[in-house]
Amino acid sequence: MISQDFQHVRAWVFDLDNTLYHPSARLFDQIEVKMTDWVMRTLSVEREEADRMRAAYWQLYGTTLAGLMREHDVDPVSYLVDVHDISLAHLTIDDLLASHIRRLPGRRIVYTNGSAPYAERVLQARGLSGLFDAVYGVEHADYRPKPEREAFEAIFSADGLNPAEAAMFEDDARNLAVPHALGMRTVHVAERPAPAPHIHHHTDDLAAFLGRLLE
Repeated sequence: MISQDFQHVRAWVFDLDNTLYHPSARLFDQIEVKMTDWVMRTLSVEREEADRMRAAYWQLYGTTLAGLMREHDVDPVSYLVDVHDISLAHLTIDDLLASHIRRLPGRRIVYTNGSAPYAERVLQARGLSGLFDAVYGVEHADYRPKPEREAFEAIFSADGLNPAEAAMFEDDARNLAVPHALGMRTVHVAERPAPAPHIHHHTDDLAAFLGRLLE
């Protein structure tokens, strides 16, 4: 049973985007447009170049913002405010997911490469407000993103979390490598599996997985 793999877990860490809501909501379609527009305005480049930079920096640095900060010394605060100013109309309240998260024993945390204020908006739209003991954004790791080890260590240290008694739920498989190395139980939440030694479990339905875990 799945539950046996999580008997030791006392801290539950959830990514936000495409993890606590289904990718079919396509929020990143909106965010990517905002990112490209921001890069065009701020760096005075054409859309094609801005799009290329957005994708390349995400691949190389973990987030577009990390690349922009390292290579162009941009202001992360204005960037995060702008790119997360999107509609959440496609999100729906998920009572089943909320019920399962509420039943998890121990500390419940959201940790996202987005901003904490944006995360709070998403949680409210999903009916998940008030279920988490802490919500951490990239700003809480001094703008260092997952998958950097220093980012995880900054968040976990600030929270007082013991990775050996924690689990991480994440849609981006590369962001589970460090949690695994730190001793966490890892769950890849995505449509398609990405088999790798640092992934313990995969699910395409977080609510159903948590339901089985709680049996």
